[in-house]
Formats: sequence, C-alpha cells, structure tokens
Amino acid sequence: MKLFEILLVVLTLGSGLILLADKLFLAKRRAAKAGLLDGDEPAVVDYSRAFFPVLAVVLILRSFVAEPYKIPSSSMMPNLLIGDFILVNKFSYGFRLPITNTKIIPVGEPKRGDVVVFKPPHAPDQNWIKRVVGLPGDRIGFHGDTLSINGQPLGYQEKGEYIGKGPGAEMTGASLLTEDLPGRTHTVLELLGRADPRGQGDWVVPEGQYFVMGDNRDNSEDSRFWTQTHFLPEENLRGKAFMIWLNCSGWFCKASFEPSRIGTGIQ
Repeated sequence: MKLFEILLVVLTLGSGLILLADKLFLAKRRAAKAGLLDGDEPAVVDYSRAFFPVLAVVLILRSFVAEPYKIPSSSMMPNLLIGDFILVNKFSYGFRLPITNTKIIPVGEPKRGDVVVFKPPHAPDQNWIKRVVGLPGDRIGFHGDTLSINGQPLGYQEKGEYIGKGPGAEMTGASLLTEDLPGRTHTVLELLGRADPRGQGDWVVPEGQYFVMGDNRDNSEDSRFWTQTHFLPEENLRGKAFMIWLNCSGWFCKASFEPSRIGTGIQ
C-alpha cells in the first residue's frame, strides 16, 4: 500500500512537471521551428497530458476523501469479514499529506466506538483496523470476558450462537453478544470462559493516544497485547471506516462472493 502511494505521488508530480515545462518552454521552442505544428509534441508530453488529470483526481480522492482497503483477517468479526472491501473516510480526523501522513488541517477526533484504520506503532509499514474503546485519559480494564471503562463494567446481552457463512464460517459456534460502549452499541464475538490471560489487565490511556480492540475478542492482536506500548498514537491514524462496498475473494470473485455485504454501513 505504501509503495502504491509513493508511486501515485511520483507519477502525478512527474506528469504535472512535464506539462508545466512544456507550457513554459518546450511548446514555444516547437512553435519557433519552421514547419512544425503545435500538435507535433514528444510522446512523453502527450502521455502526460492524457494521464495527469486522472492521476491527480485519484491522488486527491485517495489522500483527502476516501481510500479503499481489504479486510485480510477475522479480528473484526462479526462486523467485518475476511474479503470485505471497505471505504475509509480520510478527513474524519483531519486532512493529512500523502506518504508522511502529516496532519495539515485538524477536523475532528476519534470517538469511542469508531472503527479506525491505522499504522500500528510496532508495524508502521502495515495498515490495521480495530475499534476505539479508550480515549485519552480513560482507565481501561479487561478481565475475564468483560471490558470496563473508568471503573464501570460494560453491559452485555447474549444473542445466541454465531452461525457464520462464507468468509465468516471459521467462527461458527462462538457467542454473539452486544456490547454497550458509552454512546455506541455494537456486536462482538467471544469464546466465553476462554479469554487469553495475556490480554488481561488495566491501562490508563495517555493524552494524544487511544486504546483499540478487535470485535472478535479472542482472535485479535490489539492494544491488550502490544508490548512496546499498549496505545495507538493519534498521528498513526489513517481514517474512519464507514462502508463495505464489496465482499469477494479469488480472481473475479470466483472463490466467494457475498452480494448482501455491498453497501453495508460500518457501525
């Protein structure tokens, strides 16, 4: 993903500079030569003229409006499945420069319950997706199968056994629960009574950082398990996931295709 971003920026800038140089210098030289028509321009200028508008539009949309991602793991089940193609709002938490991810215009901040795409502090070359459960200053606790925020255990309601299909079949038999985050209710999967003891503990979220967890509580490498730091720095955010636009796997979706996922909002 980072390589594509760099390549897109380089091609956009390169083609734009070629067009600028042609307008300021090369076109005048060609016009000054007897017998040459305005249309007799080098192939590189011709290609730049054709591709620059497309590249510029893609770069602007991808960097400042919305960026597509594909879900590669089961850590956000039952809400996001393997093979989901999602769109991420790039300006929810501020306008950022491509490649460096430097914020240039602050817009908003993550809210508890937001599903966010980010670069984990221990793997900055990767993009991960989790749910924000802890805001700066929060006291987060996770003991047994229960999440608590500022000393208050969250409420849970059992919705029965999860029956997965297609990309979600691997978690069939897990308990499907609703979790009442303050201001946001969503579903989670848990293998009740089988919580990993390594993910138990209490944490205080520092200023400018967040505590994130996967909805598939027993199959998620999230803030509970990060060793260098348990927190996600604000500057590592890429955006807020808001919609599933496709779910498929394999060439031309031959392996699987779930039309019911198309256009589904992410809660």
